[in-house]
Amino acid sequence: MSRERGQASVELVGALPALLLVGLAAFQLLAVGYAKVQAGAAAEAGALALVAGGDPGAAARESLPGWSRSHARVEHDDGDVRVSLRPPSPLAALSRELEVHAEAAVEVVR
Repeated sequence: MSRERGQASVELVGALPALLLVGLAAFQLLAVGYAKVQAGAAAEAGALALVAGGDPGAAARESLPGWSRSHARVEHDDGDVRVSLRPPSPLAALSRELEVHAEAAVEVVR
């Protein structure tokens, strides 16, 4: 009986790295999806501020949650607002590679 219990422990220890890797990959995919949604919302907020005569960069950053403000890049010209956002990741190089982009456009009447 104790030999079987020992075998199960060895199998669990062998499978644990694979389970952790699958969990990390799932977390990373969810983080990329969430960052894409946040970038889209920030681009829209910036475009609405542009129409209202406000600062689109400030509006886009204010619409982002705290963790993402330092990972965001906001650009605007004419009626276009572009937001680039790096998702959270345990590896900085991976975060740079998975950067997401969103754009919103409005017609500015002057």
